[in-house]
Amino acid sequence: MLHTIGHGTRSVPELVAALGAAGVDVLVDVRRHPGSRRNPQLSGPSLAAELPAAGDIAYEWWGDELGGRRSGSVDSRHGVWRNDSFRAYADHMDTPGFRDAFRALVGRLAGEALAVMCAETLWWRCHRRLLADAATLQGIEVVHLMGEGRSAPHTLHPGVRADAGGWPVYDVGAPAQLWEGES
Repeated sequence: MLHTIGHGTRSVPELVAALGAAGVDVLVDVRRHPGSRRNPQLSGPSLAAELPAAGDIAYEWWGDELGGRRSGSVDSRHGVWRNDSFRAYADHMDTPGFRDAFRALVGRLAGEALAVMCAETLWWRCHRRLLADAATLQGIEVVHLMGEGRSAPHTLHPGVRADAGGWPVYDVGAPAQLWEGES
């Protein structure tokens, strides 16, 4: 099972409580830039120091490989996304660097309870949604940790399908292209 969580404005004790209640051993930070001016207690270095002491939870930053804020492709195969940042992240998911890191993350699920974290509280407004789609298509159960002890099982985006390798393609219901290269 893979958990996701958005830190939002949580305090470190609130974050530890949510992760602890879910039995999480390792928090994998998937923010491209692991800092927060508004919430400095949630910066990467702060979490790396605080989490092991506060809740015996390890912290790892994987933002280079799995972080959001990507540049998209003009000829993206992910036509369902009208949001440029989601389409750009879907394009990033097609890269060898992403896929190698994702496989490494998934490979650890057999022995560790992992949660991927970003800043956005609402999973459906974050690239964690796309990470969760990729995991679900690989047969992995994904649970989103919400506020106040709530959680929600992941549901696939209605516009996603698996390609021949099992990777997400967001083109179901996308407008037809009249000629190659049209976006």
